[in-house]
Amino acid sequence: MDTSKHREGRGWEGERLDLDAYLARIGYRGDRSPTIETLRALHFAHVTSIPFENLEIVLGRGLPLDLDPLQDKLVRRARGGYCFEHARLFSAVAERLGFGVTGLLSRVSLGSGKLRPATHAVPLVTTADTDARWLCDVGFGSSPLQPIEFADGTVMSHGGWTHRLARDGGTGEWEVQRPAGDGWEDMHHFPLNPAYAIDYVVGNHYVSTHPNSPFVGRVALQRMEPGVLHVLDEMVLTTHRPDGSVEKQTLEAGEVPKAVSEVFGIELDAEDDTALLAHLRRDTA
Repeated sequence: MDTSKHREGRGWEGERLDLDAYLARIGYRGDRSPTIETLRALHFAHVTSIPFENLEIVLGRGLPLDLDPLQDKLVRRARGGYCFEHARLFSAVAERLGFGVTGLLSRVSLGSGKLRPATHAVPLVTTADTDARWLCDVGFGSSPLQPIEFADGTVMSHGGWTHRLARDGGTGEWEVQRPAGDGWEDMHHFPLNPAYAIDYVVGNHYVSTHPNSPFVGRVALQRMEPGVLHVLDEMVLTTHRPDGSVEKQTLEAGEVPKAVSEVFGIELDAEDDTALLAHLRRDTA
């Protein structure tokens, strides 16, 4: 291990990771060698086991990206997180297992065409058995279920969901895309500039505290699985399927904690339940 990398803050502190606890959290019992097959299995298990959620932000609490509190939240307490948390944890896991990891920062667009700040974190991973690089977009919410090979035009389909990686000929930036009509819609886009843990800390502070951030004032949970994507936006629970069908249900405030538990697998304690209900009922008080 190159310890100078860690002194300079360029590593992901994989040596401090409780690897066994993480692997138990995602239900992974397979091979631990840094191969593409291991990476694919880890990526799938992570995305389908650890949901996307922003409850700590909505409830006005701090959201540290230090590895110890991050492991306590996502691993030991079986909570979820949003992109900076997912990317930070997965990068430490990949580094610990011997993969090469480069952090990236991306701009979320979702087909809007608007220029937004670079507030999405995504790891780029190399394996010991291929010459390719692999984009591991584990923290988007509607994340790809598998790594995407880092090459222009790569299409990855798994569990009914399809994503594509393409390079914009005008800007030279890379786009993660999803099907839209007869074509593709840009989900987020990025230049190939390395980002480090400290850059994630800065981005995390903006996204978790700035009043213009979409994650500060509204509950946002997502859980991606083969054949189904569950989304909770405040009290609206939506189910998306790969064929484009959508089921939408508006919940009562008192039904939300149950949905958080049963649909997203997050068990809140009594204090969190009370705080969440107070947030949901704030406009009716």
